[in-house]
Amino acid sequence: MKTIFPTLFCFVVFASPVSAQWPVPAARGKSIDVSLGFSYVSRPGGFSNRVGLSGADASFTIGYSRLGLKVDLGYARASNFEGTGRHTDVLTYMAGPVFHPTVHRNFATSIHALGGAARVSGPVPLTGGGFLLGGWATYFAWMAGGGVDYSVTDSISMRTGLDYIRTSYFDPSLRLRGQSNFRTTATVVYYFAKSSRARSRR
Repeated sequence: MKTIFPTLFCFVVFASPVSAQWPVPAARGKSIDVSLGFSYVSRPGGFSNRVGLSGADASFTIGYSRLGLKVDLGYARASNFEGTGRHTDVLTYMAGPVFHPTVHRNFATSIHALGGAARVSGPVPLTGGGFLLGGWATYFAWMAGGGVDYSVTDSISMRTGLDYIRTSYFDPSLRLRGQSNFRTTATVVYYFAKSSRARSRR
C-alpha cells in the first residue's frame, strides 16, 4: 500500500509539467481494446517473507474520452512453495473504472481502481512451524494501480503496469486474513476502436 500510491501520485504530478510544455492531444470518441501478456506477482510467503509468482494477464476496456470501464483477469503461479513440493497460485477477476490523466500521440498514462474476487491456493504456514499442504480460499478482492501505453501502430500498443492487490488467505492460526500483493505487467494491446486525438494549439 505504501508503494503503489506514491507511484500513482508521481504519474499525475510529473505529467502536469509536461502537459504545460507540449501541445496535449485531447482524446475524443469511444475506444475499445483488449490486452494480453505477462504478469509477475509478489505475495506473502510462509514466514515473514515474500514469494514471486509468474503468469498471464488479460483485460478488456471500453471507454469514452479519458474515462472507461475495465475488466481484468489475472493468473500467476509458483511451484515448490517454500520447499513443500506444492504450488501456490493467485487467480483474480475484477472490474472497475479507469482514467487517463495524460494522453499524447505516442503514449498515454492510466490509473484504475477495480473490485471483484480472488482465489488464492497453496500451503498454509502453521503456528509453531510446518505447513498445511493443501488449501484454497475465494474471497472479495480489490486492486489499485496504473500504467503507461506506448503506441507501436495505430491499432497496437505496449502496456506496462504496476498494481497493488488486496486478497485474503489463511494465516498460521487458520483464520482468513487480508494479504498485500504487488503485481507488475507487460502486455500487448489491440484496439478495435480508438479515440481520435486532436492536437491542441499552444
